Amino acid sequence: MWRRTLLPVVVLTLVSTTAADAQSDSDRLREALRNATAQARTLEDQRAALQAKLTAAEQERERLRKQNESYRAQIKEAEQAYRQAVKDFNDRLAERDDALEKWKSAYGEAATVARAKNDESAKFSAEATALKASNKACQAKNTELIKTAKNVVQQYEAMNPFEKILDHDPVFGLKRVEHQNAAQDFRDKILDQEVKP
Repeated sequence: MWRRTLLPVVVLTLVSTTAADAQSDSDRLREALRNATAQARTLEDQRAALQAKLTAAEQERERLRKQNESYRAQIKEAEQAYRQAVKDFNDRLAERDDALEKWKSAYGEAATVARAKNDESAKFSAEATALKASNKACQAKNTELIKTAKNVVQQYEAMNPFEKILDHDPVFGLKRVEHQNAAQDFRDKILDQEVKP
């Protein structure tokens, strides 16, 4: 009997231990399920946050890509503007060099012309000085010619009609030699006053 009573007690103890173990397993499972659910929610929240960050990062990357393309376009425009500015500057520099060469050439020609004009001016000044001296000499000789002409006229006017007849008469021609000598003297005086270039 003792075995019989013991058996239910052992069974009850086993059942109650099993039930308690089952209760405790189920509580553990529930707790594990709660923990797993909480971890799943936490992970889902983290996944959603990471997905949002990923979307924001992709949007930021797209914005930066567009900005980069815009900067590259600006850089290309700036490079083209720089190349054009360099080309324009080189063209202006070449034009300036051409203008400078033309100016140098024109200056050289002007200097040559100025030297030629200066030489001509000196030559003409010397000629003018010589002509002035020659003119003074001509005026002095002209004055002498006028005196000689006045002397001829005075001597001719001083002749009376009888002397004129005697002078031109071939038979008497007494004064003719005197008259010819005076005419020769006047001719010599006139020839002495001749201007020689």
